[in-house]
Amino acid sequence: MNANIANTKTADRKLALTEVPAFETAAPEAVPAPAAKKPSRAKVVLPALVAVAAAGAAVTFWLGHGTETTDDAQVEGHVATVAARVPGQVKRVLVKDNQEVKAGDVLVELDDRDLATRLAAARADQLAARAQVRAAETQLALTETTSRSNLTVARGGVTQAAALEGTTRAGIDQARADVASAEARASLAKTDLGRAQRLFDERAVAQAELDARQAAFDQADAALTQARARLTSAEANLGSSRGSIETARGHLVAAQSGPVQVQSAQAQLELAEARLAQTDAAVAQAELNLSYAKVRAETSGTVARRTVEPGQMVAPERPLLALVALDDTWVVANFKEDQLRAMRAGAKAEVEVDTYGGRKLAGHVESFAPGTGSRFSLLPPDNASGNFTKVVQRVPVLVRLDGAPGVVLRPGMSATVRVSVAD
Repeated sequence: MNANIANTKTADRKLALTEVPAFETAAPEAVPAPAAKKPSRAKVVLPALVAVAAAGAAVTFWLGHGTETTDDAQVEGHVATVAARVPGQVKRVLVKDNQEVKAGDVLVELDDRDLATRLAAARADQLAARAQVRAAETQLALTETTSRSNLTVARGGVTQAAALEGTTRAGIDQARADVASAEARASLAKTDLGRAQRLFDERAVAQAELDARQAAFDQADAALTQARARLTSAEANLGSSRGSIETARGHLVAAQSGPVQVQSAQAQLELAEARLAQTDAAVAQAELNLSYAKVRAETSGTVARRTVEPGQMVAPERPLLALVALDDTWVVANFKEDQLRAMRAGAKAEVEVDTYGGRKLAGHVESFAPGTGSRFSLLPPDNASGNFTKVVQRVPVLVRLDGAPGVVLRPGMSATVRVSVAD
């Protein structure tokens, strides 16, 4: 029983000790233990950031190993500027902005009345030139025929004149012989008349004999006069025949110039043919200009930047609209020059266009620009003109997609390009 009481007192004493506050139970001479220091926020965050950065760098290195990446890339395509081939006033505009057209479609119509009038005038000039050609051909044929005939006639005239001169000379010789014969007969008749006169004076002959001798003398004298006249006439004919020869020779010289006249006619024909060729060209140009009144699309594409309106005056130097070929686009990625070390044409590429979010499009490197972008800028830098500051240049790289069904790339879209390179 005493043991139970002792155990109960001991338990009550322990309970009382546990219920008393610590400052009441602590011994006055006990030294309190120092409180533990809390770690600083910098010592906790900095290692975490270092760990995250190291992990990111490791992931980036692992993902980018063997590739070169740039976000300085954009979609490019063929943008054809359309302008009128001839000046004029717009009659109708047949397309709207963003409308798809095919090659050969009429985009704009111009007022063609002036062009039609010019075509009619050119055709009239063409008809006149053709008539001139026919006239020149006829003149050439006539000149050739006339030249040949004149030459033949002139040669015949020379021959005839020469023959006439020979005949005249023979006539002169004949006339001279007749004069000599007439002189001999006249002399004989004169002698006979003198003898008859003496005999008549001596009464040896009758009056009739004297009269007969006188008549014979008069006849011989008249024959002499006639022969001399024929000689004078023949000599005069000789001078005329000489003039005929000179005239015939002049005609021959003139006829011999026929080839020159033929050449002149041929030159006139060639001039007429050249004039006809000019009018043919003018007609062809006028027909082209008339066809240019309808401005057509040279390529298929989508209409953009339309600035033309009906009633507007247009000229070849003023663009009307642009056509963008959306079926033939590519990506130009501007890589830094130190990224091209291992890049080759034909290397695989991966393109992400901002418009399509994170969709990755497969492609390949097609070619490299022959120079950096700054070298082909409007004002290329000249390092020798001032203080030199080295700047890493970028080289345009053409990337062609291998096919992206359902994806429409429009020139100007931003993109990110990754290119596989050799180690």
